[in-house]
Amino acid sequence: MQRDELHRMIRVDQAGEFGATRIYEGQLAVMGDRGPHSAEIRHMAEQEEEHRARFDAVMAERGVRPTALHPFWSAAGYALGAGTALLGPEAAMACTAAVETEIDKHYSEQLDRLAETGTEPELAEMIEEFREEEREHREAALANGAENAPAYPLLSGAIRLGCRIAIKVSERV
Repeated sequence: MQRDELHRMIRVDQAGEFGATRIYEGQLAVMGDRGPHSAEIRHMAEQEEEHRARFDAVMAERGVRPTALHPFWSAAGYALGAGTALLGPEAAMACTAAVETEIDKHYSEQLDRLAETGTEPELAEMIEEFREEEREHREAALANGAENAPAYPLLSGAIRLGCRIAIKVSERV
C-alpha cells in the first residue's frame, strides 16, 4: 500500500471519529442527562472519543495531516446531533443507525483493502475493533427505536448520503 493511500485512510478515519464525537455532543446538549437514551448515547460517545484519540496518536506517529475541513466537520457534526435530538429521541437514534451503517461499510472496505495488500496488520486490527463497536452502536440505535423516527427512510437516507460525501471529501481535503 502506498504512503498516500495509507495517509488518506488514516485521515478520513480520524475525521469520522471526530465527527461522531461532535454528533453525540450535540445530541447530549439537547437531551441532557435525563433523555430516554442519554446513558446509551453517553456510552457511545465515550467509545467514539477513544477511537478518535487512538487515531490522533496514529496520525502523530506517522505524520499524517488532518483534514482541512476539521472546523466544518466540527460544526456540521454538532448541528446534525443537535438537530436530530430536537426531532426527538428516536430521530437521535436514527442518526446513529444511519451513520454507523455507513461507517461499517467504510471500515469493511478498508479492511478488505488492507487484507488485499497484506500491509498494516496493527492498523487493520484497530479498524476491526472499531468496526465491531460501530456495529454495536447501530444495533443499539435500532433497538432503541431508530426506525420509529419521523420520516425515518428520508432522514436515514439523507444522513447516509451526507456520510458518504464526507468520507470522499475528507480523504482528499
